[in-house]
This record gives sequence, structure tokens and C-alpha cells, in this order.
Amino acid sequence: MQSFRTELENPIVEKDIIDLEQKINDFRSGKIHEERFRSLRLARGVYGQRQPGVQMIRIKLPFGKVTFKQLLRIADIADEYASGNLHLTTRQDIQIHYVSLDRTPELWAKLELDDITLREACGNTVRNVTSSPNAGIDPEEPFDVSPYAQAVFAYFLRNPICQEMGRKIKISFSSSDKDTAYSYIHDLGFIPKINANGERGFKVLFAGGLGAQPFLATAVHDFLPENQLIPFTESVLRVFDRYGERNNRNKARLKYLVQKLGIDEVLRLIDEERTANKVKTFKIELHTVPQPALPIQQVYPTVILANETHYKHWLATNTIAQKQKGYYGVYVKIQVGDIKTDQARAFVKAVEPYVADEIRITQNQGLLLKFVPENALPSLYQALANIGFANAGFDSLADITTCPGTDTCNLGIANSMTLAEVLEEVVYEDFPEFIYEKNIKIKISGCMNSCGQHGLAEIGFHGSSVKAEGKVVPAVQVMLGGGTVGNGVGRVAERVIKVPTKRATQVLHLLLNDFKANHLPEENFHQYYDRLGKDHFYQLLKPLSDLTNLKTTEFVDWGHEETFETAIGVGECAGVVIDLVATLLLEAEDKLTWASEALKNKAYADAIYHAYSVFVNAAKSLLLDKSINSSTQAGVIKEFDHHFVATGEFNFGTSFSELVLQINKNEPSQQFAIQYFGEATQFLNQIKANRALEIA
Repeated sequence: MQSFRTELENPIVEKDIIDLEQKINDFRSGKIHEERFRSLRLARGVYGQRQPGVQMIRIKLPFGKVTFKQLLRIADIADEYASGNLHLTTRQDIQIHYVSLDRTPELWAKLELDDITLREACGNTVRNVTSSPNAGIDPEEPFDVSPYAQAVFAYFLRNPICQEMGRKIKISFSSSDKDTAYSYIHDLGFIPKINANGERGFKVLFAGGLGAQPFLATAVHDFLPENQLIPFTESVLRVFDRYGERNNRNKARLKYLVQKLGIDEVLRLIDEERTANKVKTFKIELHTVPQPALPIQQVYPTVILANETHYKHWLATNTIAQKQKGYYGVYVKIQVGDIKTDQARAFVKAVEPYVADEIRITQNQGLLLKFVPENALPSLYQALANIGFANAGFDSLADITTCPGTDTCNLGIANSMTLAEVLEEVVYEDFPEFIYEKNIKIKISGCMNSCGQHGLAEIGFHGSSVKAEGKVVPAVQVMLGGGTVGNGVGRVAERVIKVPTKRATQVLHLLLNDFKANHLPEENFHQYYDRLGKDHFYQLLKPLSDLTNLKTTEFVDWGHEETFETAIGVGECAGVVIDLVATLLLEAEDKLTWASEALKNKAYADAIYHAYSVFVNAAKSLLLDKSINSSTQAGVIKEFDHHFVATGEFNFGTSFSELVLQINKNEPSQQFAIQYFGEATQFLNQIKANRALEIA
């Protein structure tokens, strides 16, 4: 691998990229264990994919905001380093695929030239902070949440408290009570509020999540003042880092910590942690997300539309009046979230004369254009139609959300991408009236893990399999009745029945025909589903689950020609857990170095947290040497007291717990930082001395 050095102005970013290159070199030379290297690259947006030897790169775009220049930069990168395709995700990121590991530092450096990061896009970190895409232009919003989402992104990026958590944390900001950012399925979901005194704040939804076992979030604050947004979030992350599960990744999300300890105890721990926070209040700088440059006002030439009817459909389903009078937001439907790089360039060229220089990626894998003058709408429509981007029915039943499935994902069971395309065709061809139906959503995941958000859809599918005639048949689990209610309230879809995947089109026909025939006037899908009950839909779909009459084609998944086989790899969504004694000691030494650097830079809270990590890693290394493996940091501290302090092998003049947990009993002052760093240094030196005697 050729050595690579950046020429970036930001020394912190430059250090990140050079460090990634060094870690790749160390991995190639065998200095870093493969599992440890995996967690390192994941935290830098480098994710293994289904095909061996290549990587998926996840580009982190806070709340989905991207400029024309940035989108063109990403397109150029995808051509030079990847497969020439941009995939829009449900977390408002962009993913590119088939990238060589050795070229990732160079790729990252080129992205950073336009202020685009990969940092913490994957791994056990704070993932991309999402928001309602129409934040800032929503007529119903109390205020624009974009600066708040930006503040959370910026504050926790590279923050020591959330670099190596037990699992990921997902955060969202909705623009209004419509809750279009799905607060109810996030670890932390924020909905803007203004109190009786005219002050800004947020309703806080806590510990929600999808995955194989969905949990709806709990409202823990009806009104959290805006200056408490960062301190509260910091306390949550500190508690999750200390008490969250680390061995069993299937039980390592925040929702399981609440299940284990109870909501009241978790909230007590969060309140207790406030003393140690870097800040007690945090003023959000509202200018950090300025209004984008607007298109030049002009008289646009008259457009002769080839299909007036289609234009009216598009106008009704893909445009919204902004709160800024005279301007419109325009949504662009992107089938399965895929844009080829030549399309991306043509898209920017087509829309640039008519829209502001800010695009928002939407949670349903589309795009939002902002500040379109009303008199520019026909011209913009024509420009989009010329490049095939004027499909009507944005965010309707005909706009299906899907994850990549077996196209690239290690965990994929089904080809969710092709299934989405097939089902969209069913809607457009057989149920065209449903392009106006925005209260029924179809979402598809390639497996049960909900990257396609099937659990929050009115009609959801996830990839599965069944056995018949001694063979494996590709199947879908049909989920019904999920979706958003509003103001933090949501519904998780129920598992109704499993059918061969090639019968999914028949499932959709039966469901939509039944809805047309049996729903009452003014009754939405949720009310219709609840009134008829789950068994009604089971009986309706039951004939499709009959495996005695399978056709040859039903043993083949959508988009494939070969007979179906379940080929599931190791998922990387959550990173990995490493329990190697030598690795833990090396990490403790690294963290001691970082603590020392933070002290020199007067970043006392960071120095203290790095020192805390020294205590935990070093203690865990000694416990592992005795084959004692605790699954939480709090457990490590407790077990060290039991096995080493109570036995007299270590004497601190107090318990190890009291020594280490000074961290949340003291303000992050210079005096305490110096003291705590000294104690961590002494402890690590003692551990290393013990280790040296054992292996001598």
C-alpha cells in the first residue's frame, strides 16, 4: 500500500485520516487483531459488504443536508473509488460500494475538501443525527430544529464518551408534532415545543428502537429547555457507556438497558451523571445552519407540458408550500434510493437554476429541493422530467422504502431492492389512485433487522425463508398496522403471516382491494386494521402461505436466476467486542496518552473521561487473565473489587468503585483532572507490573 498524506487545513481531520492509514498498515502487517481492526474501521465509516475484499463507505451527512458542490464531489468519488452509484439511506446518509480498503484514507481526504466526513458513520458511536427533511421550511414547525441537530452532531463527534460504546445510539429531531423523523423508534427523539413563556424546548422520547425486537420510546420530558439538550444527551451517553451491555450485541441497545434496570433507575443514573458533564448548560448557536443561497428571481419562459395531467399529479404529490411565502419545497422520488453518478450530475445541472443550494435527503430515500419560486415550478418539473426524475407519488403508497438487502449486505436474506421495484409497479399499474395515499406506507427490509424500517410501516415486509419439498424457499414476513400517530406516539407493525416472496404481489393486491372494499369513510389504515383485527388479515392471506402448490419459479428470489440459498454473513452494524488482554492494555496506554494530551490542551472533561477508560480497560485486562468476563463497565468495576481489592491484591485505601466513580461525583475541574489522571497512571503502571511478573 502506498503511503498517503493529506493536505487538509484541519489538523484534527488530517490526524484522523493518517491514523486510519496507519491502522490499515498495522492490520496488513499483523500488528492489529482482525476483530479489533474491524471496530476501528467501522467508526470511520468503512463497512464490510457481502462481496469479499471490498468495502461499503457510509458518508455521514448530518440531517441529510448536502450542497450541489458536495453532491458532485461525492459523485466524483463514487466514480474514482467505487461503483458509480449513490445509495440514499433511511438515516439520510449516502453509501457507496465496492471500495478497496487500501484506498479509503485517500477517498476520505478528498471528501473532506468539501467538508464531508466518514467519522462515526458506523460502529458503536452516535450515528448520523436525523431530522425532518422539511425542517426550516415547515409551516407547522414551532422553530427550525436544524441548528439543534447540527449542535448534537458537532458536540459528540470525536467526543471521548461515545467512541466505544456497547452499541450505536440513534438520535432524531422532528420539525413538528407530525413527527416525520420518527422520534418514537429512536434512542433519543426530540420534538420541538414552545412553552407558555415563549421559551424553546423539546419533548424527549427515550430508548426506542426497531431491529428484530422493536421497542416504542417512552416520553421522559414534556419540555426540556433548549439549553439542556446537550447536557441531557451527554448524561445519557455516559450512563449507556458505563452500564450498557458489551458482550451480547443482541441485548446491547439502550432499550435493553431500560428493560434490565427500569426507566426510573436509568433516569436516576442520568441525573446523577450531570455533575461530571463538560457543560451544565449549552447555548445553541442558531447561525450554524444558515439559510441557503436562493435562486435568482426571474421571469421563467412559458413551458409547454407534454402531459398536463401528470404535471398536476406531480404538483399535488411532490410539492409543498413553504412557510416562506411564495416559495415551495419540491420532493424528488428516487426509486430504491439509487442514483447513478451521471444522473447525479445531470440532476444538479437541471435543478440549479430553480432551487436554493441545499438538498435534503429524506428518510424514505428521496430528495427535497427548497425555495423554489412558484413561477419556477413548471420549468423545474420539465427539467426533472427530462432526466427521469419527475415521478409523482412521493411518500405515498407507491414510494417504497427498502434497504440494500442481498445486493450488498452481509445480513441480507432477500433481494429487497427488486421486490420494492416490483411492488411499486403493482401500485402504478393496478392501483394508480393510491399515489395520493400518504397515510399508508410500504417498507421492506432484507432481514428482520429493520434497516428498511418495516416495523413502522402500515404494510411491511422483511426477508425470510421457509422449507418445502426438502428445499429452502425465499419468503417474506408480512407485517401490518405500524406507523406514526404523532407527537411521539407510534405503532409497531404486527407479524401476520409468512408467504413465499414471489407471492408478495398477490399479498399487496389482496390488502389494497380489501382496504378499498372494507374501510369506512374517513377511516385511516390504522383504524381499519384495528377494527377488523389481525385474524381478519391472517385469514385473508392464509391461502398464499400454502406450500403444497409451489411453482419452480418460487424457489428463486426476485432479481435472481439461481435457486435460493440462505447465505448470511457476519453483520457489522454494531461493531465487535474484543476481549484480548494485550489489546486491552495497549488501548489503556493509548487512552492515557490521549488523557495527557487533553490535559495539555486544558480539555479537562475529555482528560477525565480518557482516564476513566484507562481504569476500566486495565481492570478488565486483569479480570480476563483470570477468565472473568463482565459484560458492562459497571460490572468490571464491581468484579475488580470482588476479585482483587477484597482479596488484598490491590489496596487503594478505598474501594475500586469509589476510586473510579469519582468521575461522576466531581466537577470536571483542572484540579480533579490532574488528580484523576495521576491515579489512572499509577493504576495502569501497577497492572503492567503485575502482568510483567506473570509472563516472566
